[in-house]
Amino acid sequence: MERYILSLDEGTTSARAIVFDRESNVLGIGQYEFPQHYPKPGWVEHNPEEIWNAQFRAIKTALERANVEPGQIAAMGITNQRETTIVWDKNGKPLYNAIVWQCRRTAEMVEEIKREHGDVIKEKTGLVPDAYFSASKLKWLLDNVPSLRERAEKGEVLFGTVDTFLIYRLTGEHVTDYSNASRTMLFNIKRLDWDDELLEIFGIPEEVLPEVKESSEVYGYTKKELLGAEIPVSGDAGDQQAALFGQAGFEAGMVKATYGTGSFILANTGKTVRYSDNLLTTIAWGLNGKVTYALEGSVFITGAAVQWLRDGIKIIKHAAETEELARKLESNEGVYFVPAFVGLGAPYWDQFARGLIIGITRGTGREHIARATLEAIAYLTRDVIEEMEKLVGIKELRVDGGATANDFLMEFQADILNRRVVRPVVKETTALGAAYLAGLAVDYWESLEEISTLWKAERVFEPTMDDETRKRLYQGWKEAVKRAMGWANVVDV
Repeated sequence: MERYILSLDEGTTSARAIVFDRESNVLGIGQYEFPQHYPKPGWVEHNPEEIWNAQFRAIKTALERANVEPGQIAAMGITNQRETTIVWDKNGKPLYNAIVWQCRRTAEMVEEIKREHGDVIKEKTGLVPDAYFSASKLKWLLDNVPSLRERAEKGEVLFGTVDTFLIYRLTGEHVTDYSNASRTMLFNIKRLDWDDELLEIFGIPEEVLPEVKESSEVYGYTKKELLGAEIPVSGDAGDQQAALFGQAGFEAGMVKATYGTGSFILANTGKTVRYSDNLLTTIAWGLNGKVTYALEGSVFITGAAVQWLRDGIKIIKHAAETEELARKLESNEGVYFVPAFVGLGAPYWDQFARGLIIGITRGTGREHIARATLEAIAYLTRDVIEEMEKLVGIKELRVDGGATANDFLMEFQADILNRRVVRPVVKETTALGAAYLAGLAVDYWESLEEISTLWKAERVFEPTMDDETRKRLYQGWKEAVKRAMGWANVVDV
């Protein structure tokens, strides 16, 4: 009987499931969206039951489309939207909506904590204190949901990110992996344990926390009544870490960029914890008794800028049009677009920056705006990689995500980085990373070396731009960013 790996890719707007074979081929995909809830301005929630229902439907659909029986699944891996926070009881019933990573309800709370404890948090967790991470969300739940803290202290409440919730629903085990734990702002990434001092700072009772395990080991088996088979759940990693694993980025200095609504760039730093003033330090994965670390740079708006061209100012009907428009010009003709719609992330960290288009003349048309948008995505990626290069040598950039289909963007990315950009055959790198982690735990694949042979490049983009042009264009970008920074303070909005 042929055996396969099932990967659950639980994202911010949809839940997906993908069946892979031994050669990393995609045999079947199921995907279902679930609602976004906005109870107040700046608040973002999900209903955990809606997440579960979408994910379970996706599993069923993926198996049907792959024509695979549950008994043929050798193992299941999970990757997930990180930092999103859920509390539930021991029957698996959610006790409040999930507070999503995007939610800003705890921003003021975190600013107070940051003033007193920011250095300690950065040293122990590798993270810059922010409402983005799970700790303040969990504190808010304990402080604001009636009787929740009392129940938590009695051991009646379980906390987890979405991976933990799904594993609990599937197997009854309360676990997470190192990569997801490292995004909570409660986990000591050097000692590899929940940190008592951080728990005290945020007022979190240890009883609610999951057991933290490696990213590739058997956590439990699916309850037979769910799928008719007891499948080992044996891989778990946050989505960006899973994408680095799916790109076979196993060696220090290997870097991947995922181009989505925003962009996330991760650099493998091996067994060494490396700190950067302007980047996050995170755990990439735990495997075979060892932990691999990474530097991470988050760019808030990249693909969302292309969506704005389509839905906001309506100068394109489809994202693919941007490539055709950009190629109508020999250069950007001095037009730059800084898409700081929600401020700027790494490496600037300016929440008061705002979007800016500069260099407009009477001859500027929609092709200039389209080209400037694509170029901005590449400039923002270079901004992060320049920070990374201060700490780790980088030879090439492996890329994934929807925008990698745009050949103009990939060519310009290689040019402005002066590095080779490599696009893989299998674009589903996040789900594939979770599949690899699951398969390794049950000897479906034997080693990282075997997985490395499965990873194949679909196209390599080599830089062709001369040094003078590259320097001039990037200098123009940096000047444009300077003019965008702090704008919300200038106009007091």
